[in-house]
Amino acid sequence: MNIDILNLEGKKVGSTDLPASLFGVEVRADLLQRAVTWQLTNLRGGLAHTKTRGEIARTKKKMYGQKGTGGARHGAKSPSLFVGGGVAHGPRKHEISSSLPKQVRQLALKTALSSKAADKNLIVVDSLALKSLKTKDLAASLAKLKISQATFLVDSLDANFDKASRNIPNLKVIPTGGANVYDILRFETLVMTPAAIEMLNARLSGDAKAEKASKPAAKKAAPAKKSTKAKSEE
Repeated sequence: MNIDILNLEGKKVGSTDLPASLFGVEVRADLLQRAVTWQLTNLRGGLAHTKTRGEIARTKKKMYGQKGTGGARHGAKSPSLFVGGGVAHGPRKHEISSSLPKQVRQLALKTALSSKAADKNLIVVDSLALKSLKTKDLAASLAKLKISQATFLVDSLDANFDKASRNIPNLKVIPTGGANVYDILRFETLVMTPAAIEMLNARLSGDAKAEKASKPAAKKAAPAKKSTKAKSEE
């Protein structure tokens, strides 16, 4: 599939072929539903949690003598009978999480990308580097691209673009390493750079060499020098 490459002014500057392994997959609604449910389930916070009488940080000393007060017989102040005491049969926090096989997650991600390409809601931009960090400049560029809400998948985050996009609603900027089904489907348009497409293709195709080539090379540490004392001993 061939797609035009645009700049931030909305003008065509080239074209590229989209890899069929990412953007030519059959769109399966069941996979998208499973992936979104898995993500949202793991994003849920803890439930309400109450303390029992054994967890209350209060002295367990007997309040007063057993007899002679004319009142009821009481021991510690931690029971639920007293204000500040424990709660009987209250809600208890428990972990809410689910799992999804890696192969299913990868296929769902490819399906989400393919759905955007099939619906013609995919835009490829040559670069997302801005000269200024003003929000109004970015908003003007988005208007030229006819973007009202979008998810940006970028190979590297430009500082000006990041700051300018913070005050624009319905806009999400994430690196390729954080690509996920929920954020891709959350907004109508998906915007990617050619470098981001290559990096994502290398990651999902399992090509270790291509993925390594797409990452910046790490500097090798210089070998440690032997001390003069060690040389003399040799």
